[in-house]
Amino acid sequence: MPEQPELTIQGWGPRPTSAGDEGLDGALPKAARRYLGRELGWEPRATPPAPVDAIRLAPCRLPEAARTALADLLGEDNVRTDRESRLRHAGGKSYLDLLRRREGDASDAPDAVVLPGTTEETAALLALCGERGVVVVPFGGGTSVVGGLAGVDPDDRPTIAVDLARMSSVQSLDVPSSLVTAGPGMRGPALEQALDREGLTFGHLPQSWEFATLGGYAATRSAGQSSTGVGRFDDLVAGLTLATPAGVLELGSPPASAAGPDLLGLALGSEGTLGVITELTLRVRPKPPASAYEGWSFRTWPAGLAALQALARHDLLPDVVRLSDADETRANLLMASGAGAKALRGKLRARRRGDGCMLVVGWEGVPDLVRARMRAAASLLRDGGAIRLGRTVGQSWRRHRFEAPYLRDRLLDRGLLVETLETAATWTALPTVYDATRRALREALTRGGHPPLVLSHLSHGYPTGASLYLTVIADRDDALPIQQWLSAKRAATDALLAAGGTLTHHHAVGADHRPWLEREIGPLGVEVLRAVKQRLDPQGICNPGVLLPD
Repeated sequence: MPEQPELTIQGWGPRPTSAGDEGLDGALPKAARRYLGRELGWEPRATPPAPVDAIRLAPCRLPEAARTALADLLGEDNVRTDRESRLRHAGGKSYLDLLRRREGDASDAPDAVVLPGTTEETAALLALCGERGVVVVPFGGGTSVVGGLAGVDPDDRPTIAVDLARMSSVQSLDVPSSLVTAGPGMRGPALEQALDREGLTFGHLPQSWEFATLGGYAATRSAGQSSTGVGRFDDLVAGLTLATPAGVLELGSPPASAAGPDLLGLALGSEGTLGVITELTLRVRPKPPASAYEGWSFRTWPAGLAALQALARHDLLPDVVRLSDADETRANLLMASGAGAKALRGKLRARRRGDGCMLVVGWEGVPDLVRARMRAAASLLRDGGAIRLGRTVGQSWRRHRFEAPYLRDRLLDRGLLVETLETAATWTALPTVYDATRRALREALTRGGHPPLVLSHLSHGYPTGASLYLTVIADRDDALPIQQWLSAKRAATDALLAAGGTLTHHHAVGADHRPWLEREIGPLGVEVLRAVKQRLDPQGICNPGVLLPD
């Protein structure tokens, strides 16, 4: 597998060659561009990012004595204060992050970037920073979409990004026990390449798979596109090492232990607020010899929900399950190009499903078991009113599933607001959460009589419910673009929580969601987290400004 490209400073990254031309005209068919203009009242306009060399970057505030001490610990080459290094570690990839950098604002850039190579170096680094009052923000792939790399310190202390790229290799592989131990800076493609040589796979494939790292997966309790089948990332962690300012924690005892509360759960989802994850032991599995992906269509969203609920009740959910509502289905069909897409649109019209809801499902495993699961699921899907569209649909989704963030960059270049949010709810609450969240977004983002497009899909199914993922596209308010989204996000979050949704399913809390954390875990829950942080990070240097409310 070729080396993966780096994320760009003002966008997601260089577009893959399969995605076509860099411009919007090459990225979207003409029908899709007309559709966006008609629905949103959008006048395509050039809103390119500021030149990179014009991005405003404050002078480095790291005291020379602290820089020298860091260089003595890590080596001169592993302490960087140059402009490019600081810009490449300036925040994450949320819409607000990108807006600020596109406008030439890198006020969230760290004062320096350091690269420890071991757990011991990381622990010593944290102790040194605690003594000298330097804030530490762990940095893996830089793909946070909820302000997880904000590092906003109430005392305005100097900040360093701790880049984990030097800890990015497989440390050990225990094939009989199906366990791999690897560094937190390792990316998904590199791990899969290493496991493939032994006939194994990890199978965790989030949208950010090309860039995100194992440490980032753990710190945010990530969910992958196959998580319905293989589990969320936190289900796949057998153990980890957490370096904190107070010392090093070795957590997890595979295969299982009843020795008190599971402290591993404190590190998973801690978002860098307790320390830096320096090593992970993960559960892997044999590479599946067979896979099958296919598409189905339902007449309505409620019919699709009912069918997936039936699959869940009978333990027949596929490994990948993705039900798009009518709006997302329509948008996906318009954005697809080529003879295959044209044929699919014709097939749906012929069967009176042109305004239906598309379902993509996927199975992986032993051939006989894959076929048996497919047959059993197909029976229930047909009972629910679905028609089968075939494997071309499934394979097309699989081939293009990582391209949406690249398209977002092109849409931002032409004056659109594009952002996502997600939640999860029980099967009972899902319809109410869906309606309430969409209504809040439409009310908050309607401009000139044109509501936004709110494209929704269900994924990550469980016996008790599923996650709901929404993509929002609207004509951007060029005068107040940040406030435009902040108001919509606030309205949507209040609505989904009131309707019974979770604050987040897999994007994590970060800075964006922390004002609502107490509503999810209660005031006592927040105090428990504060007590743990005070014990492990008494100087409050570990990623302040995320997770815990003010």
